[in-house]
Amino acid sequence: MRKQPKEHVKQSFALVLLVVLTVGAIAGPTGLLAWAENSEVLSEREARIAMLTEKRSALKNRVNLLDPNGADPDLVGELVRKDLGVLHPDEIVVTLEDE
Repeated sequence: MRKQPKEHVKQSFALVLLVVLTVGAIAGPTGLLAWAENSEVLSEREARIAMLTEKRSALKNRVNLLDPNGADPDLVGELVRKDLGVLHPDEIVVTLEDE
């Protein structure tokens, strides 16, 4: 008994759809081949987040030290000397490069 042509079209369409989905699952942007690349990108971004979190903590500490109600005198003196160039005649300034 022969299958009707309509049935052949349905089966062919289902087969093509299955092949397309399989190729997408393997080689697509979220497929198995991209898994290693995505995990590498994830680890890079986690490292960047850790660095930015550390930098944010340092900036938050500096902001707390510059609180108008109780600013740290050492930090205020450092900023005045750096930004305004105010020095006593007997002072010597030694600048250190940030690493």
